[in-house]
Amino acid sequence: MSQATDTETVQEDGVIDSVSGPVVTATDLDARMNDVVYVGDEGLMGEVIEIEGNVTTIQVYEETSGVGPGEPVENTGDPLSVDLGPGMLDSIYDGVQRPLDALEEKMGSAFLDRGVDAPGIDLEETWEFEPKVDEGDIVEPGDVVGVVPETVTIEHKVMVPPDSEGGEVVAVESGEFTVEETVVELDTGEGISMHQEWPVRTARPAAEKRTPTEPLVTGQRIQDGLFPLAKGGTAAIPGPFGSGKTVTQQQLAKWSDADIVVYIGCGERGNEMTEVIEDFPELPDPQTGNPLMARTCLIANTSNMPVAARESCIYTGITIAEYYRDMGYDVALMADSTSRWAEAMREISSRLEEMPGEEGYPAYLAARLAEFYERAGRFELQNGGEGSISVVGAVSPPGGDFSEPVTQNTLRIVKTFWALDADLAERRHFPAINWDESYSLYRGQLDPWFTDNVAGDWPDIRQWAVDTLDEEAELQEIVQLVGKDALPEDQQLTLEVARYLREAWLQQNALHDVDTYCEPEKTYQMLGAIKTFNDEAFEALDAGVPVDEIQGVDAAPRLNRMGTAEEYDEFIDEIEADLAEQLRGLY
Repeated sequence: MSQATDTETVQEDGVIDSVSGPVVTATDLDARMNDVVYVGDEGLMGEVIEIEGNVTTIQVYEETSGVGPGEPVENTGDPLSVDLGPGMLDSIYDGVQRPLDALEEKMGSAFLDRGVDAPGIDLEETWEFEPKVDEGDIVEPGDVVGVVPETVTIEHKVMVPPDSEGGEVVAVESGEFTVEETVVELDTGEGISMHQEWPVRTARPAAEKRTPTEPLVTGQRIQDGLFPLAKGGTAAIPGPFGSGKTVTQQQLAKWSDADIVVYIGCGERGNEMTEVIEDFPELPDPQTGNPLMARTCLIANTSNMPVAARESCIYTGITIAEYYRDMGYDVALMADSTSRWAEAMREISSRLEEMPGEEGYPAYLAARLAEFYERAGRFELQNGGEGSISVVGAVSPPGGDFSEPVTQNTLRIVKTFWALDADLAERRHFPAINWDESYSLYRGQLDPWFTDNVAGDWPDIRQWAVDTLDEEAELQEIVQLVGKDALPEDQQLTLEVARYLREAWLQQNALHDVDTYCEPEKTYQMLGAIKTFNDEAFEALDAGVPVDEIQGVDAAPRLNRMGTAEEYDEFIDEIEADLAEQLRGLY
């Protein structure tokens, strides 16, 4: 069997030579690297990953048991690509963009047969197209030619494809069309539809990559307050089992101020992904009040799915994110977790008998991680607009060992590091982000935004909190040796202030209706109240008041309830006033 391609060459199909797990070798297959092929009598989807002489190696994205030598391999001649167009939001895909809900309806069961396939977007559904160009207009790659109401939240912008030559508009349609029908025709003969395809391993082009200057507001105090992430930035969340990686990423997906969320479940346990699939459709969007899924695309690739599909799901997700970025949206991409992706690369590499690197991972691990994270950023687009992709990757180091290769190579790339701590999780301190090990390299470039939009002394009060927590860490080593009572009173008071920083400010209850989200203004006011307690308490100590009396003032314990107060402005102002009055009354 053969087929003609755009280049008028003829590609010959081949036959299976051997099968080793998800890796199949074929002979007499005229293919190029990264071509998509269909393997065996059942037509299992695969991708060419190595060509040596007459032998082609294919990674198959489905279970290969029962497939044997001699069965046919059909070459499509095209690289692994995704369907782009209206209908991707409010959808759940697997790692190669097969719509799971559509396949479930097609199969009549949640358990899918091998070889079943469906386009990434519904080719039969019609959408109301509203043109934004007129006949005679000149359009170039990336220009918006019309809009479609994709969901109640997001307006889908139909664009000239990035690889188009552009030209003069000679015909424009309006009304209801399927995604494959031409809605704008150019003088070059090119017809523009609402449907694009793009190879997942190739980054979509942009005019320029810019320095991020605006934070991705997450509503989580430790992240916004101490270790902020920029819109267009990269972050890693490493941590051992049970420390809260998935919950932290779900919080970011729910509450961050991105326009679009792409959530990739990359090899995580099925029950965790099931929770996401069940919860997200029920969650209201705090920004609009509409369902959160109206601006979310889920890619579900769990640990019981074929390991090769984990390797592709990361690229599927980032390509979808780039498509919405090109519309001018701010996109937040959550990858949970990149360790499972690296393990998939390790397994495929071992089956290819490549020379292993550290701990058996392929020698190109660092390069693949860098290629992925480099597709994040704040961009000037081809059409002159601006969009961003912020990437947050969870890392699952075995035993919480941050010295293992995936964590270390990720650390060299990302600029925000949220280190989860098993000890904090055991003490029920959530988010269990260790403030001594975490960092953000974006703080300096984001400070102007915080000073302009929140408070002029934001950098100063944040630095005071950091210094206090650092001092507490040093004092705790002494306390473990001689006990707290052996410390001078000023150091005992420092420990008390640090306790309120930890318990009242850094600790946050994701399950509480009010405390689950904390806007930057509230984050600042809560920290300001603790700073007031610090200043007034040390003045009282200098005036000769014993530290026990300072710690016993009635207003201080109310600091722990600031995060759950609905009318937080009045509540925090009242606490600050009472603290000042009571502490001054002591002397």
